[in-house]
Amino acid sequence: MKYLKIMLFASAFGLLASSCQTGNKGAQEEKFRYLADEFADLRVIRYRIPGWDSLTFNQKEYIYHLSEAAKSGRDIFWDQNFKHGIKIRKVLETIFENYAGEKESADYSEFLVYAKRVFFSNGIHHHYAEDKFIPGCSQEYFKGLMTASGQEEMIDQIIPMLYDPALYPQRKNISGQGDLLLGSSVNFYDGVSRKEAEAFYAKMEDPKDPRPISYGLNSRLVKKDGKVFEEVYKVGGLYGPAIEKIIYHLEKAAAVAENDTQRNYIALLIEYYKTGDLRTWDLYNVAWVEDTQSQVDFINGFIETYNDPLGMKATWEAVVNFKDLEASKRTEIISNNAQWFEDNSPVDPQYKKEEVKGVSAKVITVAQLGGDCHPTSPLGINLPNADWIRKEHGSKSVTIANISEAYNMAAEEAPKSMTTEFSWDENEIRLLKEYGAQTGNLHTDLHECLGHGSGQLRPGTSSNSLKEFSAPLEEARADIFALYYLADPKLVELGVLPNEEAYKASYIAYIRNGLFTQFVRVDLGKTVTQAHMQGRKLIADWCFENGKADNVIEKRVRDGKTYFVVNDFGKLRNLFATLLKELQRIKSEGDYEAGKKLIATHAVNIDPELHKELKERYAALDLKPYGGFINPEITPVEKDGKVIDYKVEYPADFLQQMLDYGKKYSVLQ
Repeated sequence: MKYLKIMLFASAFGLLASSCQTGNKGAQEEKFRYLADEFADLRVIRYRIPGWDSLTFNQKEYIYHLSEAAKSGRDIFWDQNFKHGIKIRKVLETIFENYAGEKESADYSEFLVYAKRVFFSNGIHHHYAEDKFIPGCSQEYFKGLMTASGQEEMIDQIIPMLYDPALYPQRKNISGQGDLLLGSSVNFYDGVSRKEAEAFYAKMEDPKDPRPISYGLNSRLVKKDGKVFEEVYKVGGLYGPAIEKIIYHLEKAAAVAENDTQRNYIALLIEYYKTGDLRTWDLYNVAWVEDTQSQVDFINGFIETYNDPLGMKATWEAVVNFKDLEASKRTEIISNNAQWFEDNSPVDPQYKKEEVKGVSAKVITVAQLGGDCHPTSPLGINLPNADWIRKEHGSKSVTIANISEAYNMAAEEAPKSMTTEFSWDENEIRLLKEYGAQTGNLHTDLHECLGHGSGQLRPGTSSNSLKEFSAPLEEARADIFALYYLADPKLVELGVLPNEEAYKASYIAYIRNGLFTQFVRVDLGKTVTQAHMQGRKLIADWCFENGKADNVIEKRVRDGKTYFVVNDFGKLRNLFATLLKELQRIKSEGDYEAGKKLIATHAVNIDPELHKELKERYAALDLKPYGGFINPEITPVEKDGKVIDYKVEYPADFLQQMLDYGKKYSVLQ
């Protein structure tokens, strides 16, 4: 799982916005408003597509069809999150379409917030925290809305799903109670226990295969009449109607692709969608990763396994993008020096790659988000995920410039900042103002380009050895690789950091966030469950505990407020080196028990008093801890019945876009 999906706005991560605002803006143009909506713990942001007008007509047409493919799989992700998810969404859509009653009451306002939360999370479970959220309006009021919109016959089925806290309580079973799979609401397993699932796939795996298939990646595991079998996602199989729509637009895209290389791997992707053959998926990934020359690029498929309790089955996602040529100069410098970073890593030599192959990195502009990438978006991506492909053919790493910019600009529109509230002194504030955004982007570059791509498995180690702990351990490994090198003078020598002081901004922000501020996204009394958050907490907490003898990180209290201060940046880097070495060993050897112990000791539990203080201080700032996006609309421009251009418009109504998507891209029942 090589995926930096940070679903929070930049100020919550302790970084300040860049002062530069990109895009095509005339002197008289009305100022673009990034922040579109706020509700519950969420903010909805608009992002721009700078550089659109510099693309050729064919590139625009190619992006248009890829974007339609990116939206055509929306129903798949909804169904993967929860088997009744699409049905519940359609109940909400029908209320908005048919309900003609009052809309000024407090109850209707609560219903509106709930509906938008469901659309944002692609289901009834929180997109980050996993728990089911309950409507703020009464059951009787919700029943009235269903009756008034012609859905009275569905009340007995729908209302318990929404209101009963004991029914489908968590998307993934994070309670530690009961069976990991049977207690989860995700729709990857139907009546199958953890023991049965692990036994099913253990029979398939060949530990001696140097190019192992990602078993289970594109299927649901079902138990019926005592027999366990797979329902494969493909044409004629599970999700067939949606996959057919995706293929239709991929074929349209292939007809106007930039080159034969793109047409070749699109053909492989289509073949994979038709057959469900995971060997073909590997062939597609090899062809895709070797394309480093095209300006337009995309991902489309069943890719990331974060939502599967066992870390095997992938959600459907799509991102359409094109290269930011100027900003990519930075990532190209890093990728061109990948072998130096690998050789000088503090990990055990036997777990380093002797030859780093095919590492490419670029900064991209996103044109469209889909599936598991919408409305919440990654800030960086490193793919493909198969370790053997990465070793033999390399990987592609991207930092997403316009999404980062949108987070930053939306943060600037907020009246208050976490930076001033949680910084110990003016020097910390100065470092974050001067270098926070720059080192934040560089951390993403290093995390994706080098961190995930570094190291190698010991021969015979399964890529699934760490099971449910693989995602947080992998995110921690990539994060700490980036942190270790952010302080290396090599980055100043390469010209990607301005001086040898700049890295301190990233260390301050990361430790503060990992130990303290990221927990604004966790309800009081709860534990940390999300993979990226667990990874950050693991690193910060381990360094805090192991640096106590030298007071490397100090917990200070002033005027009743807690702060975490880095006293010795050099010793903190040494701690990063030690933990990086251990995390790589755990992955390379598949040491499940050691990984489990690290997670249990450092990544899960939150100090309740500290948590309460944080929540109170954060509430006074009137900020929202999570951010997601409204997609731009790309539409054909016709003249005399012929398409002559493609224009971009920027909707400002999140709910309306969700309702429009429900009408245009709904194919599964």
